[in-house]
Amino acid sequence: MSAVRPGTAGATRTCPHCKATILESSSVCPACRGHLKFDAPAIEAAQRFVPLKVEGTINAQDDGAFEYTMVVVIRNERGEEIGRHVAGVGAVFPGESRSFDVSVEAVPAHPGKRRLKH
Repeated sequence: MSAVRPGTAGATRTCPHCKATILESSSVCPACRGHLKFDAPAIEAAQRFVPLKVEGTINAQDDGAFEYTMVVVIRNERGEEIGRHVAGVGAVFPGESRSFDVSVEAVPAHPGKRRLKH
């Protein structure tokens, strides 16, 4: 959970369905897609944008399998690590592949909400 005061931009809460840490303003959990608020999901969806999206595929070599770990790291403007999460692990065997999509979904902060440093 964040150190940001509830009701301000960046404040977080726990999803009641999957227990992921999510933004307090979310009407749909980005992890489990469970509905949390029914006040304005259409408005939020219309305002949502994706400032970063990366896609890639890894393929196993014909001579053997390998293991992988998908790690997501978030850094601030000074390059300091502020978040790190293992998104998944596994193995790829000859003839197999795995595809990965990483995206940052964003919505504008509501007017009148203070921005606090955290």
